[in-house]
Amino acid sequence: MSKERLYLFDTTLRDGQQTQGVQFSLEDKHEIALMLDELGIDYVEGGWPGANPTDSEFFESAPKLKNATFLAFGMTKRVGRSAANDEVLAGVVNAETPAVCLVGKSYDFHVTKALGVELEENIAAIADSISHLVGLGREAMFDAEHFFDGYKANPEYALASLHAALEAGARWVVLCDTNGGTLPAEVHEITKAVIASGIPGDKLGIHTHNDTENAVANTLAAVDAGARQVQGTLNGLGERCGNANLISLIPTLLLKEPYASTLETGVSREGLASLTRASRMMDDILNRVPLRSAPYVGASAFAHKAGLHASAMLKDPSTYEHVDPSVVGNERIIPMSNQAGQSNLRKRLSDAGLKVDKGDPALARILDLVKAQESAGYTYDTAQASFELLARRELGLLPQFFTIDRYRVIVERRKNRLGETITLSEAVVVLFINGEKVLSVSESLDPGGSDRGPVNALSRALAKDLGPLQPYIADMKLVDFKVRITNGGTEAVTRVIIDSEDSAGRRWSTVGVSPNIVDASFEALLGAIQWKLVRDGAPAKGK
Repeated sequence: MSKERLYLFDTTLRDGQQTQGVQFSLEDKHEIALMLDELGIDYVEGGWPGANPTDSEFFESAPKLKNATFLAFGMTKRVGRSAANDEVLAGVVNAETPAVCLVGKSYDFHVTKALGVELEENIAAIADSISHLVGLGREAMFDAEHFFDGYKANPEYALASLHAALEAGARWVVLCDTNGGTLPAEVHEITKAVIASGIPGDKLGIHTHNDTENAVANTLAAVDAGARQVQGTLNGLGERCGNANLISLIPTLLLKEPYASTLETGVSREGLASLTRASRMMDDILNRVPLRSAPYVGASAFAHKAGLHASAMLKDPSTYEHVDPSVVGNERIIPMSNQAGQSNLRKRLSDAGLKVDKGDPALARILDLVKAQESAGYTYDTAQASFELLARRELGLLPQFFTIDRYRVIVERRKNRLGETITLSEAVVVLFINGEKVLSVSESLDPGGSDRGPVNALSRALAKDLGPLQPYIADMKLVDFKVRITNGGTEAVTRVIIDSEDSAGRRWSTVGVSPNIVDASFEALLGAIQWKLVRDGAPAKGK
């Protein structure tokens, strides 16, 4: 049986930029567009030409896409002007993109109250705008704003807006759940009604927002009803609560039934395997820490903690995982914790390249050590790199690369020459490498001269000069820092977890525990460097 084509439309560069705190640079936009093209997305919406200087410059230097159709976004012409003489529409047209998506009103209340025009005038504006684009040889699309609310208030008028666009030559008409308040059953019912009105599913799209945590479910409901274009953003970025998350939708559509056997998209198996990397790259561009619990691509998406569960899972992963993690570029994790059993432990050691026979006394020693450490405040559930170091040490397989002699951190708060109160942090680390004493000093100042704290100063000093080991850690960076007080009162213990990353895209976590936050941080920093040196095969001390 031949499969129906389902088209994927990404709005990250416009909708995603409406996320609070997000502002893409020109370079960011180019990087994201090329990533989407490589992934296999059919349509990449670049933004609204003229809306801001960055968007204008982006369209002037449009990315060279190999597979995806690049398009501009705008709005239908204003009532009282012809499509050819509307300067706002002209700005969109002048971007010279092969396709254009125009948003227009489909809710009668918005037409008469927000626009202040007659209902038929709005219908004429939709038709004239689409006809103008088609006459210029562009692929035209119409986004029906607040369609579901409009349909529930006045179905005849909402449908009339769609038919006007379609009859004027639109390739797609898109149903927009603009305020994110519609639920899946309603989306399915209304989408079916739209198709029954004479609009074919292969010309119908869906655009949902996530205000009720139903954006992905609503999109699937529309697909179930017959819509054949889906719009969304990477990692669900978007205004308020975000948009439909393409990172969740794509693998669901490719791997789950009935979609996998009846529909096809432009995303290949190779593209699907790059999904985790794409999601994390998006977070990296935004300087955000990836959500560990994100479906399909999160670091915890395929983590199996309980000993009995993990033991059975290792015998037949398919019974405990809904998809193979490697299919989406992710990996299975067997975390170590005080709930762990020897099956978990041997699997985790195997993943680290450590082969330990079943029944080896070292297994019991490592488990006892993990439980004792967690009683003292450590956690190896998330700090997998620290667990590996602990196990290597117990097995006698942890190389010694250098020896820490001492460190010192100074935080100074004073007035500068302008009379402003400033804080400066300085760290000194003294260590020995191959018998040679190395002293590193570093301040924690960003390029703008602002202090970034004592832990940052310590991190810089520790990684500043490791002599022959330096090339192995040159691409390493600290990407997240989490602090927790594990018990209160005068005997409070501080736990620090640090996430690190390198140019190969590896991300690892280490933990440190101490009554002193700086000392706990130093332990976690030291572990991060040691793990990197071990994994990259750095020479041990004296070699």
